Amino acid sequence: MALEEKDVRYVAALAHLELGADEVKTFLPQLDSILEYIQKLNELDTTQVEPMAQVTYPSRENPALRSDQPRRTFGQDESLANAPEGAAGCFKVPQVIERE
Repeated sequence: MALEEKDVRYVAALAHLELGADEVKTFLPQLDSILEYIQKLNELDTTQVEPMAQVTYPSRENPALRSDQPRRTFGQDESLANAPEGAAGCFKVPQVIERE
């Protein structure tokens, strides 16, 4: 499946990226090679491979999980002390506008 520039622009739009013409030409072969590799992976016979639900230990044996214990939390003023901008006791962030 050969990709076209419109395909790269579509993927970029899904990620809310605005690409210039040079960037589209750069990413076109890269995205195409990624999809070719995925197609090769899809051709593999995995009928004899056991499905893996997760790679870690069961939750009761997982050393990465710590026991749930009460800890000191930050108060509102302490949390906002390092915020670039705050308003009315909250973090102020740029407005996000969804595109259609």
